[in-house]
Amino acid sequence: MTLDDYNSFCASLPATNHVVQWGGAHVWKVATKVFAIGGWDDGKQLFVTFKCSDIAYDVLKEQPGCRPAPYLASRGMKWIQRQTSQSVDDAALKDYLRESHRLVALKLTKQARKQLGLGAS
Repeated sequence: MTLDDYNSFCASLPATNHVVQWGGAHVWKVATKVFAIGGWDDGKQLFVTFKCSDIAYDVLKEQPGCRPAPYLASRGMKWIQRQTSQSVDDAALKDYLRESHRLVALKLTKQARKQLGLGAS
């Protein structure tokens, strides 16, 4: 997945916004809550970090090309960083990004979800 592909896909999800922060990382948020981080390994390979369910985290952390996300996972959060497409191809990554968006949106208040057009449930 290229940076343009990553940014285009994240932009296609509802109620998102994009900022570049943390040393050039492309950070995608639902309202003010981060759901995806795209950054570079030595400027060559795009690493994509996303929130996931407990079960997905337990499976993905053991897969080649994935690891618990630096900083976030060390604080007990269930975030994975895809470094290569060895185990998670681009289509699967899009599914995980979509799920990350959903999980993060669910943490917003019902009122905030309604205002963003994400429904109250």
